[in-house]
Amino acid sequence: MRPFRFERATDAEQAVALLADEPEARYLGGGTNLVDLMRLGVETPAVLIDVARLDGAHRAIEDTASGGLRIGAAVSNSELAVDPRVRARYPVLSEAVLHGASGQLRNLATVGGNLLQRTRCAYFTDVTKSCNKRQPGSGCPAREGHHHNHAIFGHSEDCVATHPSDMAVALAALGATVHVQGRGAARTIPIPGLHRLPGSEPQRDTVLEPGELITAVELVPPIAGARHRYRKVRERRSFAFALVSVAVVLGLDGDRASEIRIALGGVAHAPWRATRAEEALQGGPITEERLIQAADAELEHAQPLRENAYKVELARNLIVTTLLELAS
Repeated sequence: MRPFRFERATDAEQAVALLADEPEARYLGGGTNLVDLMRLGVETPAVLIDVARLDGAHRAIEDTASGGLRIGAAVSNSELAVDPRVRARYPVLSEAVLHGASGQLRNLATVGGNLLQRTRCAYFTDVTKSCNKRQPGSGCPAREGHHHNHAIFGHSEDCVATHPSDMAVALAALGATVHVQGRGAARTIPIPGLHRLPGSEPQRDTVLEPGELITAVELVPPIAGARHRYRKVRERRSFAFALVSVAVVLGLDGDRASEIRIALGGVAHAPWRATRAEEALQGGPITEERLIQAADAELEHAQPLRENAYKVELARNLIVTTLLELAS
């Protein structure tokens, strides 16, 4: 591992100022992704700026005036998953977090760090291989190589990797907003919207500008009476990214969908909001026939690779069965 300097920030403004003066610096939350990449030689920062111990609201979960929740970026994944307000109002988020990694990792990993973990595959983490995410212009061997668990939506000639976060999929279904602090200015970014599809710049996972720091995630007030579910299909029960996952928030008026939000994981370089499926179901009854039609409306735009066409059928079955269970 390359030698590095360690700095600890006490507030967001100090963290941003420290990084602005160090072009090879990185923010450090729990380190569950960044430190692994440093050990592999993928990341080689000259300075690490610890933002896991920022003061005040960065480490708190607070009610908002509108009835939603503001979750500090330094809140651990474990704290988030077991918070009574999250479990009661946004159970899809609690379920998603508990499906990620292991208990030990969740104890360290932070909300901000989870959102900013690198979209990656085995070629990215192997420095002996070419990878456009690691070395722009070097090529994407996954396209013709091993891509069993790669993207079926939104990929490009330059990258076919999938975003690994379970939390981000649930936040996409909930329509969360990310609060960001830059040098001298703060702004908000919606989810979906924080993460990028690869295009010709797969090295950029998000729309954040250099030096910007996530300070909080805000959730709008929950839909009264809505039913939530997160379901993840993976090759083993722990320490495995999703083959396909789905986060669903369903509001019902009798047997009709008054509100419906569907997000998919394991299918794209970013959490994938299934807007075509939502539009096909909005306002109508939840029947198996209509669910199949809605899933097909979304998946007809998929572009599977040689080894991962199974994800199309898997995603269809996951959408249909999850919504049928919720509706019943």
